[in-house]
Amino acid sequence: MKPVHAILSLLLAACAAAPQVNPPALDLNVPEGWSAGQAGASLADTTWWRSFKDETLTDLVAEALARNRNVQTSAARVRAAAARARIAGAPLYPVAGGRVIASRRKQNFIGLPIPGSGNGVLTSTSSSFGLSLDVSWELDLWNRLGAGASAALADAQAARADHRGARLSLAGQTAKTWFAAVEARRQVELSEATVKNFRTSSEVVRERYRRGLRHALDLRRALSDLAGAEAVLQQRLLILDATRRQIEVLLGRYPAAALTPGRTLPVLPESIPAGLPADLVARRPDLMAAERRLAASYARYKEARRALYPRISLTGSAGTSTRDLKDLLDGDFSVWNLAGNVLQPLFQGGRIRGSIQLAASQSEQAVSAYVQSVLSAYAEVETALAAESLLARRQAALETATQQALAARRLAEDRYAGGLVDLNTMLDAQRGAYASESQLISVRRQRLENRVDLHLALGGGFPGPPRASATISVTQKEGL
Repeated sequence: MKPVHAILSLLLAACAAAPQVNPPALDLNVPEGWSAGQAGASLADTTWWRSFKDETLTDLVAEALARNRNVQTSAARVRAAAARARIAGAPLYPVAGGRVIASRRKQNFIGLPIPGSGNGVLTSTSSSFGLSLDVSWELDLWNRLGAGASAALADAQAARADHRGARLSLAGQTAKTWFAAVEARRQVELSEATVKNFRTSSEVVRERYRRGLRHALDLRRALSDLAGAEAVLQQRLLILDATRRQIEVLLGRYPAAALTPGRTLPVLPESIPAGLPADLVARRPDLMAAERRLAASYARYKEARRALYPRISLTGSAGTSTRDLKDLLDGDFSVWNLAGNVLQPLFQGGRIRGSIQLAASQSEQAVSAYVQSVLSAYAEVETALAAESLLARRQAALETATQQALAARRLAEDRYAGGLVDLNTMLDAQRGAYASESQLISVRRQRLENRVDLHLALGGGFPGPPRASATISVTQKEGL
């Protein structure tokens, strides 16, 4: 067994680690603060949905994260990527296998007839038994195998970042769908109140028509507005039903529309978790994943270039070989074999050069994709920050408009009942009050959704940074 020990003593401890986080320099003039808003304390690394102080929403997000099928699929992708990384790192280590051989052979020797041998054919039967340990290893002197393992590890880290992004996206979808369901319920209640109001008005018009104080045209217009309000109510009920089923699907439940939304929208938190532009790259899962894929492309470029260098392999075996099974473990019958070989590629029809060019072009694509992702991320944050103030001003204007519209409606209804204004004035006031209330409810929901979009754009979501999901380490020796 000493030759095997000699082989093992030649094995260098192959160390492996994923490529270091090193985002490429961006040809952008990134400001110190956001142009669309003031930078405040960042909530990017917290469970941001708790800031809405809605216990039902918190419970729904927790249920969605635990049961949503798409997130479970994403988690399975992480496990698959980790397994691929482990497979890619396996060639860094020696391959060892044990063999037990047993054979029995019969041979015939044909020659001149020998007295007593019959037809001149002599027969010989023999048995052979063997026990061996076989070891083979490719010395990764040029870090070709290490680069491939490093790329697979970076892919595994990208998959983990994608999984974190999927969880973040699901939390955002759940929150926005919940807000939409609450708004839908409020819109239904408003529509029901509007139908009731139009029905009361139509009864007043009907009574005045019966008494001959109004024309049939007034009655028909009042009834038309009542029917229109009832149609809007049915449309609102349809939206409410759809949002209830949608959120149940996100929760992993059967879409039975059994979930009852809240009656009021949460109060929008005052603080804006903007943070600083320079911190965005390290927070957003999609940018983390893009950077890891870029690192993987660099590693694959190295791997492709190393294919030009010689491959040095060692093989060896040691064991016993005997004719008797009882001597199989006897050291006196030991055998061994040790061999090394060097393979230098000379001509492969351009395959290696083509692989290098392919890897280089894929790295260029990864760089462009990464820069574009960063630009899109900055745009999402700036857009959400700008929308914060614009939507706030719109809500303030709609609150004033709603107050005035409701007052105008009450006044118009009283004056119509007293015969001081015509039907058109009353109907216009009623429609205006309904439209203003409906828009006010919508803008409140839009502000909540925009705050969710801001959290998502900032990459906020879960306590603690994402961790690499692979267990192998790879040493990097050079850049692209």
